[in-house]
Amino acid sequence: MKHLFNYKLHIRISLFNSKFITSLAIVEYPPKVSTERERISTPSDPFRLFNDYAKSGAYSVKNTRILHALLLDRAVLLSNVAVTNSLLESYSKSGAMVDALQLFDLMPERNVSSWNLLISGYNRNSLHIHSWGVFCRMRSLGFEPNVTTYENILFACSALQDPIFTQLVYSLAIKTRFSFIGPVRSRFIGLFTKTCGLEDGLRAFRDVSSCRNVVCWNTIISGAVRQGENLIALDIFCEMCRKSIVLSDVTFCIVLTACGALGEIHAGKGVQGLLIKCGVEDVAVGTALVVLYVKCGKMDEAVRQLLCMPTRNVVSWSAVIAGFVKMGDSASALKVFQHMRKLGGEINECTLSSVISACGKPDMFEEATQIHLLILKTGFYFDASVGASLISMYSKIGLVDRSEMVFSEREHLRNLGAWSAMVTSLSHNRNSGRTIELFQRMLRESLRPDGFCTSSVLSIIDCLNNGIQIHCYTIKTGLHFNLAVGSSLLRMYSNSDCLDDSYKVFQEVPDRDSFCWTSMLASFTEHGFASQALQLFREMLLDQIIPNDAILGAILAACSALHSQQTGKEIHGYCVRLGLENETEVCNALLNMYSKCGDLESARKVFDMMPQKDEVTCATLASGYAQNGYIDEALLLIRGMVIANLPIDSFTLSSVLHVIARSNRPSVGAQIQARITKTGLGLNVFVGSSLVMMYSKCGSVEDCSKAYDRIEQHNLVGMTSMIISYAKHRKEAEALRLYEIMKKEGIRPDAVTFVGVLSACSRIGLVEEAYYHLHSMTEDYGIEPDCRHYACMVDLFGRIGRLKEAERLINNMPIEPNAAVWRTLLVYCKLHGDNELGKLATDKVHELEPSKARLPNIYADVGQTEEVPKTGFQKKGTGVRKESGWSFVDDNCIELVPAAR
Repeated sequence: MKHLFNYKLHIRISLFNSKFITSLAIVEYPPKVSTERERISTPSDPFRLFNDYAKSGAYSVKNTRILHALLLDRAVLLSNVAVTNSLLESYSKSGAMVDALQLFDLMPERNVSSWNLLISGYNRNSLHIHSWGVFCRMRSLGFEPNVTTYENILFACSALQDPIFTQLVYSLAIKTRFSFIGPVRSRFIGLFTKTCGLEDGLRAFRDVSSCRNVVCWNTIISGAVRQGENLIALDIFCEMCRKSIVLSDVTFCIVLTACGALGEIHAGKGVQGLLIKCGVEDVAVGTALVVLYVKCGKMDEAVRQLLCMPTRNVVSWSAVIAGFVKMGDSASALKVFQHMRKLGGEINECTLSSVISACGKPDMFEEATQIHLLILKTGFYFDASVGASLISMYSKIGLVDRSEMVFSEREHLRNLGAWSAMVTSLSHNRNSGRTIELFQRMLRESLRPDGFCTSSVLSIIDCLNNGIQIHCYTIKTGLHFNLAVGSSLLRMYSNSDCLDDSYKVFQEVPDRDSFCWTSMLASFTEHGFASQALQLFREMLLDQIIPNDAILGAILAACSALHSQQTGKEIHGYCVRLGLENETEVCNALLNMYSKCGDLESARKVFDMMPQKDEVTCATLASGYAQNGYIDEALLLIRGMVIANLPIDSFTLSSVLHVIARSNRPSVGAQIQARITKTGLGLNVFVGSSLVMMYSKCGSVEDCSKAYDRIEQHNLVGMTSMIISYAKHRKEAEALRLYEIMKKEGIRPDAVTFVGVLSACSRIGLVEEAYYHLHSMTEDYGIEPDCRHYACMVDLFGRIGRLKEAERLINNMPIEPNAAVWRTLLVYCKLHGDNELGKLATDKVHELEPSKARLPNIYADVGQTEEVPKTGFQKKGTGVRKESGWSFVDDNCIELVPAAR
């Protein structure tokens, strides 16, 4: 401002303008020779004065007030509207809207430009509601808005997001015919699609029947894409082409975005042919084409398009790198990045984040280190997104200590991204203690965790109390409305056996996605409420929600749990209707459902029609064959997996071992054991438990013990298998000792465990201990005894000859005894010669299992020979084959644990 004042210039202020005195200053400058420029820039030339002020860029409230006072002193302000408007603009650009309004109110004469300057000033300072107030005042005083007025007030309406304001302004524009002017109309179209909806935007667009303004066409197409109505966007583009509207670069970019969102590669290629015909070679259009091919998964064509571009920008390079990363092709992503660096391409934080993600694999430590060094060299190390990506990368490699190192170097920056990435990394590595500790630190440091961070913490909560506290925090902060957080909350409650709370959370989640529905359906099924899962699925269909393959897999699991083949077939038909019958997850669920329902023929049809089979598919069918007694078919399927070089995982091997145990083929078992030893899967608890079961069936308790000792981490499955194996092979003391160890380690026994424990007590005649364990089932663990447990008790009394006590136990059972219970009693009646009780037991077995062919021999053995002819006649009618022998407790009461619970 030096050129505005002469040496020791004292500004005299009139009484009328004394309110500015506190803002003025007497500015002194050292004497110097005046230049020609200074002589020209005098207050007598106010327009040159404002020009110089604008060029200086020294807009401030203080300088503008000094300028205001100078103009008042020279009496050139209020007499000239243009000069007053310039001063009004200066106040607006200085952010002094109170001064601007005071000046505006003192203006003796105003024009439309004055009103426009005040409205735009409020917009510039984000006081949009004041802009609306000035506009209403302008209209009430009879001033007619011009194009600039409409553009300014529409900007305010856009910021306010108020559809009513927009509609009022549009009504006025129609009345004054400004709605037909291209710039105003395009703003209205864009604003309607943003604040009111696409339908209103289309109505505003169609108000002019023969519009040829390309900006209006681009605006409505862009609005459709923004609202996710990409098909409508393509329809409007086709109409645009039919009417021979001149297409711009922006048009092509928007339409290619719509094609990418729809995955319409053929439509995209058609647009590409059109832009080649039009000779468009803009870098933005080329980038849009690259992004289209990336989104459609056509990476070869994306790279070809990238290399054909005469000019490439960082967006096009980054899009290709991100595309390869998304497809899991880290090698190609790094190769493209290397080529980009060789050509001198610019890199930014988005590029580096994609490259870092490409290196997030356990076998890429060297590449990760090189990228880390490059980031340090290029100065992006402390960028928020780059730091978060580095933390995540090291976590995926398995180097959580490196993640902690990167985090420790930036935790003082209080960057939410880095903290969230560290919490997520710790949760993915199942470090629950450190995860919760860091989450608590975030709260103490007043860093508000986002939905992704909170859901990561909830995913590893192993204490219901902690989960409830985090739930309270999400309610307090409003995060419980976040879809990811809601889904994690319902899974947390479900894993904590709080199904009611899980369902309450599910009901409160707005706009549920497929993961949310799948989680709730699976939770119902896992907790034994498969019928409620089916009811929830029906409610979902009534809400017109189209299920995906994950939801269908979850509901088919519910049908499997209910053994409801009819409902499963209906859902199978629904899968065909949706075109999802060939999806691998759906097919595997269908295989499991038909196998559980005993319909192996339908299961095989599904298997044969699958276009692609994986190891889960083969293992599911093999398990189905085994469980339904088709041992040879199961082994043949496993052999086919080995020939096809399909990887055999722990689940598959566990299923194979179950098949071998049932078929009693030790030679095949030896081959499988060799494969298990080679792959190191013997450490897996499910494979180890199945080995225990197989050796138990073969009668080798020493091998059982060796297989059990090799299991890396024992759980309920492994320990129960070993308890039952000990019980079957006359090592009752070891079985009971292992049960005590199981309780000390805090492993909760289940019903199968108690079958082994009671069987061990039965074999060595421990009556009191058996009663203790029977009562402990209900009192300590809430497990209701079933017929298997009562059969063990009957076996115990039978061994020590207390048959009347055994009969009394059966009569007092809280559940209806099955044939296995009576058969156990019958055997000991034969052994101890109790013919009367034996006849009763025989009648009960015959009543419950009329098709059993061994009953005549039992009648004869207990002295009831007159009954033999009748039962023999019934045997002929049944068409069953007489069995050579049978066992009672060993085969009917003790069912070994399955491969996976």
